[in-house]
Amino acid sequence: MSEPEEDFATMFEASVRARRIVRGQTIEGTVVAIGAEVALVDVGGKSEAVIDISELKDPDGRLEVAVGDRIPATVVSSDGQLKLSRRLALGAATARQLEDAFAAGLPVEGKVERAVKGGYEVRVSRQRAFCPMSQMDTIRTVDPAQHEGRVYRFRIVEIKDGGKDLVVSRRALLEEEQRATAADVRKTIVEGAVLTGRVTSVREFGAFVDLGGDVQGLLHISEMGWSRVADPSQVVKPGDAITVKVLRVDADKQKISLGLKQLEEDPWSRAGETYHPGQVRTGRVTRLAPFGAFIELEPGIEGLVPASESGAARDTDLRTTLPAGRTVEVVVVEVDAAARRMRLSVKGVQDVRDAEEVREYTERVGNAPAEQFGSMADKLRDALRKS
Repeated sequence: MSEPEEDFATMFEASVRARRIVRGQTIEGTVVAIGAEVALVDVGGKSEAVIDISELKDPDGRLEVAVGDRIPATVVSSDGQLKLSRRLALGAATARQLEDAFAAGLPVEGKVERAVKGGYEVRVSRQRAFCPMSQMDTIRTVDPAQHEGRVYRFRIVEIKDGGKDLVVSRRALLEEEQRATAADVRKTIVEGAVLTGRVTSVREFGAFVDLGGDVQGLLHISEMGWSRVADPSQVVKPGDAITVKVLRVDADKQKISLGLKQLEEDPWSRAGETYHPGQVRTGRVTRLAPFGAFIELEPGIEGLVPASESGAARDTDLRTTLPAGRTVEVVVVEVDAAARRMRLSVKGVQDVRDAEEVREYTERVGNAPAEQFGSMADKLRDALRKS
């Protein structure tokens, strides 16, 4: 590339960088000249930005920077020549500068000192500020103490008592950032994508997850785990950062369905190898239905004990013999892993035990024909299938 072409490329890139600088943005630049009232700062654009000399002096009036130093600064004006404020970036602004920031809608830096009634006490430079609880975050704060001691960017929304008291909002800035990134975030939300988000709220039917840019998806209770979930709040809580899989995207209705269990192995994928007819297993009663009881053998694997195989007398209320939560022994009657179904029996357990005792006795005595007893377990399975 020739020298003129190189110069054009350099100027073009500088022009692009300059257009990206907006009011309220915190940037870094190099001090290139210091005058009596202002200093010039190279921020990578086609012209230098200006900053008041008072911004570069310590409380005793001595300059804290020299030509060639790099300094952080906040853009207070991007109309025409860029104007910067170093004190806003350092959180050391004067009362007058805070008033200017309020008028211009510029963000300021503040430290959350403590939670108080209805909100937080925030120190912005040397000024006391109050941030209402609802304005600290875009999601409900469960533990107010989690923000104490943290340094955030705030927007001044009200100045009271001659500038002595400020009311600030962090939420206003967060929502602006979310709106700015929403379009880019939606491009990444496609079926099958694995994303990290933050839980915004938990309901009885599931949880809403912010995927960025205030784009939210629903993690339904049925998609939280392979094991049955009774209370979503036992799995996630507001503010939790979680990784989820996008299951469905309905662009017309702007609905996004998310899954958590899909990131783990489906236990039914190995059920055909793990469970076989005739096995005796221990499980827990999870729920009852008019036709029988559901038994969880492991997280995500449930089988049905028909009422006729419960071992209870006819017309007996299963809630008395197989109450939810009880641990019981069952025998596996039939397994259909593809259909995610398993048939179990409680009353058949004793029959299997009897068959095992007969087989052990036959092997121990050694003088009875094997065909005399046959495989009682096989006969039991055949009988159970027919029942």
